[in-house]
Amino acid sequence: MEMKTIKDIKVGDSASFTKTVTETDVYNYAGISGDFNPAHINESYAKETMFEERIAHGLLSVGFISAVLGTQLPGPGSIYMGKNLKFIKPVLFNDTITATVTVKEVIEDKKRIILDTVCTNQDGDLVIDGSATMFLPN
Repeated sequence: MEMKTIKDIKVGDSASFTKTVTETDVYNYAGISGDFNPAHINESYAKETMFEERIAHGLLSVGFISAVLGTQLPGPGSIYMGKNLKFIKPVLFNDTITATVTVKEVIEDKKRIILDTVCTNQDGDLVIDGSATMFLPN
């Protein structure tokens, strides 16, 4: 992991992280977050919902965006200042999610960058759309 400075970042820079969401991931997230919503962990309950099966926590996939921001772009030492997001489509168990961040704006005098943040599934379908504001201390 490389620490970047504001001068290293350019509009259009992009990075991504891909992970397949497993049942174990969902149960671990429920245990860590305390979110035991039956839509995520109860198969018989979930069959009666509009999705007809269990879905992953939305914030689990948002965590993949955070992984990119904290380890790749802008990377270590950066501080997450804000996030806007919209959940477009549910993430199902065994979906492979790719979180991609792309620099939209560099505010050099304030050491901030604004990035487009998206998550797509293995079919290329958009599941999360949003933006993030990051502070770079260097």
